[in-house]
Amino acid sequence: MTVDMAAPKPSVLAQFHALTKPRVIQLIVFCALIGMVLAVPGAPTAAQVLHAAVACFGIYLVAGAAAAFNCIVEKGIDAKMKRTAWRPTARGELSDTQTLIFSAMLCAAGSAILYLWVNPLTMWLTFATFVGYAVIYTVILKPLTPQNIVIGGASGAMPPVLGWSAMTGDVGPEALILFLIIFLWTPPHFWALALYRVEDYRKSGLPMLPVTHGSEFTRLQILLYTFMLLAACLLPFVYGMSSWLYLVVAVGLSLGFCWYAVRLLRNYSDELARATFRFSLIHLSVLFAALLLDHYLL
Repeated sequence: MTVDMAAPKPSVLAQFHALTKPRVIQLIVFCALIGMVLAVPGAPTAAQVLHAAVACFGIYLVAGAAAAFNCIVEKGIDAKMKRTAWRPTARGELSDTQTLIFSAMLCAAGSAILYLWVNPLTMWLTFATFVGYAVIYTVILKPLTPQNIVIGGASGAMPPVLGWSAMTGDVGPEALILFLIIFLWTPPHFWALALYRVEDYRKSGLPMLPVTHGSEFTRLQILLYTFMLLAACLLPFVYGMSSWLYLVVAVGLSLGFCWYAVRLLRNYSDELARATFRFSLIHLSVLFAALLLDHYLL
């Protein structure tokens, strides 16, 4: 005899935390931290460490606000997709009003922290990123064009720029190189996901590239973007931001991403698309970790 036990409902605090998309924000803050570290020559002082911690917290809050706002706009779409149907807004566990107030509070608190204790430029760049993701990408681009990921990727590529400006008060060419790397990484990363989630996207009505242009065309675009990404990943070494340690790691990771893309184009399977998506996460995380190690060790 078995007893059917209903899963306990998450606490309200856990539901609000889920709205911020914690795993995504962890990567955002990590990329911002890389920008902060690279902006400071040598080992940081205690004051710089504190400054960076405050900046990371402010960026974390505003990024969480953008994620929560995204959950309001896409709650109907989220409810139709297995990957997102668990979100509190999609399940009706949190109302639009609750979520909007939560998002506004996070954005206001994060913006105040950045303006008062970091610098105004970082606050305005972070707020512009919020608008770019929560409004321009989520409300306008995502439901209207299959190039949503390409254009909207500019918002996702901003974290290292925010980190750089937090420590220096300006945006240098080094920050723009980091921006370019993430900007070119974003389309193959998301299109790999969209390939094996294509039916979810088709049901949701979103014009993702595999839905509008088919699998083969999408796989070709992934390959082309990985080639461009390979070139962009060489720029930190070419510009003098890093040494041979980073270069070896960057070449190895980028060739690996290209190899996944070649295999994906030649012999598609959902499992290979999943593996490509997982490798893309490893690619960006290890690439930036290599930049960090290179900065301190060499």
